[in-house]
Amino acid sequence: MLDPLQAVKMAFGSIGSAKLRSSLTTLGIIIGVAAVIANVSLGASFNQFFNDEIGAVGSNFIVIYSQNTNVFFDNELELIGNTPGVVGVSPINQQMAQVTYLSTSRQIDIQGVNEDYSEVANFEMKEGTFLTDKDQFVAVLGEEVALDKFDKKISSKNPIEITFRREDGGVVTQKFIVKGIVKDPETTFAQTGVEPEIRIFIPIDVMNGILGVDYYGGFFVKAESLETVRSTGDEIDKRLARNLGVSGRDLDDDDTKPYTIFDQVEILEDTNQLSSALTTLLTSVALISLIVGSIGIMNIMLVTVTERTREIGLMKSLGFSKKDILTLFMIESVVVGLIGGVIGTALGLGAAVLVNNFLELPNIFPVSQIGIGFVVSILVGLIAGVYPANKAANMDPVDALRKE
Repeated sequence: MLDPLQAVKMAFGSIGSAKLRSSLTTLGIIIGVAAVIANVSLGASFNQFFNDEIGAVGSNFIVIYSQNTNVFFDNELELIGNTPGVVGVSPINQQMAQVTYLSTSRQIDIQGVNEDYSEVANFEMKEGTFLTDKDQFVAVLGEEVALDKFDKKISSKNPIEITFRREDGGVVTQKFIVKGIVKDPETTFAQTGVEPEIRIFIPIDVMNGILGVDYYGGFFVKAESLETVRSTGDEIDKRLARNLGVSGRDLDDDDTKPYTIFDQVEILEDTNQLSSALTTLLTSVALISLIVGSIGIMNIMLVTVTERTREIGLMKSLGFSKKDILTLFMIESVVVGLIGGVIGTALGLGAAVLVNNFLELPNIFPVSQIGIGFVVSILVGLIAGVYPANKAANMDPVDALRKE
């Protein structure tokens, strides 16, 4: 019986005797495995990137808003605040208004919020502090507003003037003192509409008083944990629908409700599906290289069988069994695939690091997927070597020895 260690040595000897041919044979496996590993890693990195981006704009958040006025009032605010699983809720109103600092005026988005907004939105203060429910005519500015929108930088305790337009057509200008600057979260994900860097935040009671309204445009809610976001959001949806006269049978019909509700989990699922679909597409294309590589291994092994016909005949005459010959050629094929897998994995990881760094993505390398790359390369070599190995094992020793 052929010693497995001896078979491996013979396989490396055969591969080493035709270095150029063996290198070209493994090239298809190297490219295929490298492409698969790189794409899987990039997919995982994009998933983590999206998760980080969404996490930067809010913590376990649920967003509720309406395109109509006179939908949400204090009653709805109290209802949401008393919903099990809710740990924070801020009503929101917003208006694009003229902001004047020194002699410069700009159109800035003004948002009326309460003190819970900072916690829900994961705000990090660059300077000063955020609003409290006891504050009156104070404002918190986004970093971009404070540093870039005006001719001179705005700091805490500086006065600004905001000119609001009321629903009755009147115009009201009010002086506010800057209480703090919100640090730019440096996220490119704007689906929630938070984007604190380009906004100014003032107490919502003050804003509603200036505008002469008593309703809210929506709510920004924080659930106890990411795991309870979906159940908490569903419970809020049921309570709001019942309170606003939406029947139970129309609860799942968004067109019948005077508001829209979505949560962090929903956004994560959408972005992960998009990322997974892209990764699957790219990986499927990369698998074509593995198929090409397997064909290359099969071709080279068939050539090897033909070239080593007399050697096969001699081995059989010396007592090597059909199983020994089959094992020898299968091992040689697997070794070719494994070498391609090792080199391809290294190149794939290197390519992923380069692309991640260029795109400023986190470097995520799923160990299980890298392991699959090794297994696939071995399987490719194994499958590609079955036919040539079987052909060599079934050779008649007499005919093989007669081969010129």
